[in-house]
Amino acid sequence: MGIIYGLIGIWALLDPMFGALELNYPSFLDAVGLSVSSQIGYSEIAGIYGGLNLCIGIMCLVGIFKSNIGIFSIKFITFLVASIALGRVLFSLIPTTPGFYNPYFVFEISAFVIGVVLLVLNKRLNKIS
Repeated sequence: MGIIYGLIGIWALLDPMFGALELNYPSFLDAVGLSVSSQIGYSEIAGIYGGLNLCIGIMCLVGIFKSNIGIFSIKFITFLVASIALGRVLFSLIPTTPGFYNPYFVFEISAFVIGVVLLVLNKRLNKIS
């Protein structure tokens, strides 16, 4: 998760710069279906998608070496991906909106299930020791 979130953060931070250079690479904005109509929009992409994802990635990597941060990271990501997936499902209930099923939803549900499994296993290991 550290690598995935870290790379997403870097991609989102650098996307506007690479877009301005007109390099031939997959655009972050295209991948997530966004377009920017003002300068503040780039700042929002950098902050919300770039900074947040980069810091989540760093937190996960630190969690490899510090177990309390690792467990917190699993709890945080499990809550985060479940919240995003729930938002997609609730939005899809509004008539004329697109469905919730897409590759991002599959990632979120997979990450949620893995997170719950890891937390349950950790709880059982703590009871044993």
